[in-house]
Amino acid sequence: MKFAYVCYYVKEVYSAASMPDEDNNLLQFLQHKELDITREVWNDPTVQWEQYDVVLLKSPWDYHEQIDTFKAWLADLDAKNIRLLNPYNTVLWNADKHYLQEIEAAGLPIIPSTFIEPHTPVNWDQLFEQYNALKLVVKPCISAGAKETIVLTKENLPGLRPQLAQMLAKEAYMVQPFMDTIAHFGEYSLLYFNGVFSHAIVKKPKPGDFRVQYQYGGTVVNIAPSPALKATCDAYVSKFAKGCLYARVDGVEVDGQFQLMELEMIEPYLFLSMHEGGFETYYQALMQLTHAASFA
Repeated sequence: MKFAYVCYYVKEVYSAASMPDEDNNLLQFLQHKELDITREVWNDPTVQWEQYDVVLLKSPWDYHEQIDTFKAWLADLDAKNIRLLNPYNTVLWNADKHYLQEIEAAGLPIIPSTFIEPHTPVNWDQLFEQYNALKLVVKPCISAGAKETIVLTKENLPGLRPQLAQMLAKEAYMVQPFMDTIAHFGEYSLLYFNGVFSHAIVKKPKPGDFRVQYQYGGTVVNIAPSPALKATCDAYVSKFAKGCLYARVDGVEVDGQFQLMELEMIEPYLFLSMHEGGFETYYQALMQLTHAASFA
């Protein structure tokens, strides 16, 4: 079985000196397992995808900047009957944060969210009142890594109105109340492989910031999730991540209840080096899924 290990053309904006090189470390681990696996860039026009049996998404971190090209690439793989992990329909669904509406409709808690379609008038003052919030977070529905994310206050709103109007003329956005717990405690991430819980971490922003990503100075610590937290996160995965090699559940606790920020099933950093046996767990999940398919 021949595997493509899909990454991206490296850009500094998606990397940081403090971030372990998970892409190369995992690739080398899988090669040491004697898998026939080759690193490929998803939008490299010279790749002959027909030579592969399975395409593994690892870090196409710039897909949101070229979403139409990305969708066309997925459709091409599907037409060639090449297996994708995670599955095609899941990846397409997960690429647009409107998916949170479906999760909420299923009765699972999310951070309160308002979705604003392009060219829709917005009453910002009403949103502040609706969420009883001093700050609002505004971010694109198709985005990653805090791209074009704005923290809005009543004080900075007048100066940002022209920028907000330009942003909302281009694409759909979502608005959420700013979660103070991120600055004080951090953001949970629980990692699952083939539907089974593996490990959990808390991502913390640097002092004075709200962004938890490495490239903005965020840090990470291991945690053992409480039974209640794990049970809640299990529910997102069992409902929405069927057949997935990997899934990352990101969120915060508010008044003792977990609220989902994102269910990451395209290109999440997996924090494999922070869990003993993390790389082996990934490999075993991959073997379970591909072995089962080969005998289906």
